[in-house]
Amino acid sequence: MKYITHLSRILVGVLFIISGLIKSNDTVGFAYKLEEYYTVFGTEFLISTAVLQAMLICIVEVVLGVMLLLGTRVKATLGLLIAMIVFFTFLTFYSAYFNKVTDCGCFGDALKLTPWESFGKDVVLLVLIGILWLGRKHITPILPSGITNAILIVAIILNVAFPVYTFNYLPVIDFRPYAIGNNIIEQMNAGRPGVYDTRFIYKNLQTGEDEEMSKPPYTDTINWEIDETKWKFVDTKQIEIDPGELAPIHDFSITNVEGYEYTEDIINYPGTYFFLVSYDLNHADRDIQPTVNAFAEACEKEGIPFYGLTAGTPEAIDEFRHEVQAAYDYYITDATQLKTMIRSNPGLIMMEGPVVVDMWHYNSFPELSALQSKIKKTDAPKP
Repeated sequence: MKYITHLSRILVGVLFIISGLIKSNDTVGFAYKLEEYYTVFGTEFLISTAVLQAMLICIVEVVLGVMLLLGTRVKATLGLLIAMIVFFTFLTFYSAYFNKVTDCGCFGDALKLTPWESFGKDVVLLVLIGILWLGRKHITPILPSGITNAILIVAIILNVAFPVYTFNYLPVIDFRPYAIGNNIIEQMNAGRPGVYDTRFIYKNLQTGEDEEMSKPPYTDTINWEIDETKWKFVDTKQIEIDPGELAPIHDFSITNVEGYEYTEDIINYPGTYFFLVSYDLNHADRDIQPTVNAFAEACEKEGIPFYGLTAGTPEAIDEFRHEVQAAYDYYITDATQLKTMIRSNPGLIMMEGPVVVDMWHYNSFPELSALQSKIKKTDAPKP
């Protein structure tokens, strides 16, 4: 039992630390996932505190993992671990059984798990933590109390600072399909279609039984006729052979306020252009708008295309533009895609053709003059 306990201790501790750090790296993305759960459970009143809760969960996961590895405050640590894993196991089971939230966000965008895989992972963790509780007498401190407390203090400080930083700027490591260096067109074509087998169901009029076959029971293969005195068509069904794989970017489109699509025209532009991404204009930071307007004006003077992307209605866009005195045009894109593109509202993305060159949170909004070395100009007409 002693060795099983120590092995479980290492596995659980390391896994909680990795899970917490990955989510801390993308605090806003994890908050979006919490918002999905709140919507499913009808607890929308919690959405306003989703970011704070996301940070807290990340901090607690990492600190509990560190405490477990250090072997300190064992009962409290295991008690909190049990409470968390029971809660998460319920959530992942609910999501898997009712197919409500298709990705638990346990490891952010670094590792996508299906709902049932997420539930299975939590069941394994539940068993391992159960082993830890039964063998808790074997968990002892590995360092003197003074050193242990110092490590805990440093761990808490760092794990508070990290999610606060990524919230106010951008993820340090970007696992999203719109990450710097990625080609949007390639990400849109990276999927794999599913493979299905069509089965035909015919009733045998002589036996009265339904028979399933891979092709209709042709009796005249020249005219492809079926003997209707023997067979009666009932139904067809599709059997999944291979589910395929959804492309990392699969709902990306750009339309103007009149509804005309400009996706290919814009992302195939051979020179540099900019996206100002704001999935929700109502919650966009207003203080940055004078800087944004000045940047857009500088782009206009340099002949560099500048596009606002939002999920708002034409009426909301027009109202917002008048409110902030925005001279640039906004185009409409799916809100989920905008949230995925950049964890900032608004956020700036520098593009060259379909390739993401760079991106900035509104807290680190650049000046166009500082980007001249990255800018590629072209004689091609603007889209």
